[in-house]
Amino acid sequence: MNQFMEDLQGKEQSGPGSSKNYITPSGYVRLREELKLLLSVERPKVVEVVAWAASNGDRSENADYIYGKKRLREIDHRIRFLQKRIDSAVVVDPVEQRGSKVLFGATVTVLNDDGEEKTYCIVGMDETDLHKGRVSWKSPIGQALLQSQVGNVVTFKTPRGVEELEVVKVLYVSLE
Repeated sequence: MNQFMEDLQGKEQSGPGSSKNYITPSGYVRLREELKLLLSVERPKVVEVVAWAASNGDRSENADYIYGKKRLREIDHRIRFLQKRIDSAVVVDPVEQRGSKVLFGATVTVLNDDGEEKTYCIVGMDETDLHKGRVSWKSPIGQALLQSQVGNVVTFKTPRGVEELEVVKVLYVSLE
């Protein structure tokens, strides 16, 4: 049994305040690349601008200094956030998942009430992208789909009310 299933059965929570952050390999790489960019490019550039602005004297009306310090705080905040998310990451590769149940990393095709076919990928909280059909496993639709199988009808709440989806296909493929 994989780590995700063990935690799911043990009701392990994965959220901003919890210990585990389920993520696909490509999502993990994106977080690490963003952190690397911030540490090696963005932050050094802003530090350079702030140092130059500070050397110009009066800082109280120095827009470069004031904006630079603000931007530096934003970058540092994002760096701390990314470091925490990376440290708590549990990488789950969809290709290694098996079975007919919807688990983390599944690509699920469903039919909605109108007979429209839609496809969703169940991904980590840091990877959601509705334009690509990637939904968090913690989202209402993600929670409804987890543990379902082909032929199951799942329900979940939306701002428009309760929706039903029929699961028509479950695949485990790379999300690259």
